Amino acid sequence: MDELKAEIAQVCARLIAQEGLAYGPAKQRALREMGLPGRSALPSNDQIEDALVEYLALFYGDSQPAELRALRELALVWMRRLDAFSPQLGGAVWRGTATRLSDIHLQLYVDDPKLVELALIDQGLRYEVQIARDAQGRPYDVLSIQVLCAPLQEYVGLHLSVRDYRGQHGSLVPDARGRTAQGGLAALQKLLEMESHE
Repeated sequence: MDELKAEIAQVCARLIAQEGLAYGPAKQRALREMGLPGRSALPSNDQIEDALVEYLALFYGDSQPAELRALRELALVWMRRLDAFSPQLGGAVWRGTATRLSDIHLQLYVDDPKLVELALIDQGLRYEVQIARDAQGRPYDVLSIQVLCAPLQEYVGLHLSVRDYRGQHGSLVPDARGRTAQGGLAALQKLLEMESHE
């Protein structure tokens, strides 16, 4: 990675850690803060994640592990509640870079997307619906609710991406570094058990 991309990645890491920005908005904001043109070559998400891991260890080493664990435990509760929909945890909570500013992202795999909405209604939960698109441009619903994370003493966003089963396989294939984009209930339980023994 060239020096400028490394600097951009470091600014992105700071913005993600301090303000909870997603990678895309962090890249654009970093360019503005650094006075760089919008067409500048940007670091990859992996490069930003590496910078974020370093930043968190340096500046949030005393608080981030406990915040991550609280969010993972909350994700586990919701994965159990939504077990009928084959939930997969993704995003920063799965990857280990979450802080108290991070939301929880679950992918739910169903034949009929309306079943998820009915399950939330049956549980008396209010939610907002947004439309997102996958890499092929196909639309899918994202149901968002605010849930209390008691250890953090604040509400966090829980986003439920309602997908069909065809998209599930690719998310579980390890990347070049051996990491998957998502993990299921058993994988998350294993992560939490490993953390408790560290």
